[in-house]
Amino acid sequence: MTRFENTRPVAIITGASRGFGRAVTGALLERGWAVVGDARRASELQATARELNSTRLITLAGDVTDASHRAALVAAAGDVGPLRLLVNNASRLGPSPQPALCDYPESELLRVYQTNVFAPLALIQAALPALIDNVGMIINVTSDAAVEPYSGWGGYGSAKAALDQLSAILAAEVSAVPVYAFDPGDMRTEMHQAAFPGTDISDRVEPESVVPALLRLIDTRPGAGRYRAPDLLSAALP
Repeated sequence: MTRFENTRPVAIITGASRGFGRAVTGALLERGWAVVGDARRASELQATARELNSTRLITLAGDVTDASHRAALVAAAGDVGPLRLLVNNASRLGPSPQPALCDYPESELLRVYQTNVFAPLALIQAALPALIDNVGMIINVTSDAAVEPYSGWGGYGSAKAALDQLSAILAAEVSAVPVYAFDPGDMRTEMHQAAFPGTDISDRVEPESVVPALLRLIDTRPGAGRYRAPDLLSAALP
């Protein structure tokens, strides 16, 4: 018997009230996980909790850029069981429509980096001791904008590129916990719609269709690195 057979695994998922974060939260709950989820909008988080209707979902409204909120997330996870997974999913797009880099307001760019780079690292630092003790893993949700120079995506894209490199360096430094940068691809989410104001994005896939790729990452625990959802899904085919 392993040390985990009689304990329920716990995940922290940021940005859990909607989009991909909500879809991942629902999938893990269905698998028997306990989830500590957060979101900036308390009303949306409460609505998600009612819809998912699980006693294993602990919701904490707050902003991941707030140190006290990050500490509360880690503490709540520790109260429930062994923290086995951290999914840094919360992101900030920046102004909509997105400005060119030469016109990007410094204050807005700082907010994008605080949410997409600094906060994920700070949450990893806070959660790492528990993740090491419980043989956990870290998944940082990235974007193809991190590797493709899309015009108008300089703020968000450069922040996600920094998150990719941060993930790679952490993986090299912390061998006890695999660190993954997970690129889900284009999805039909509120944030993606904000990136294309006035454009019909109904051709993008629903977040739920991408969840199996992330679950495969969790199940197989491959070597640390950057993984795209389509590649993981195709690898799952017989």
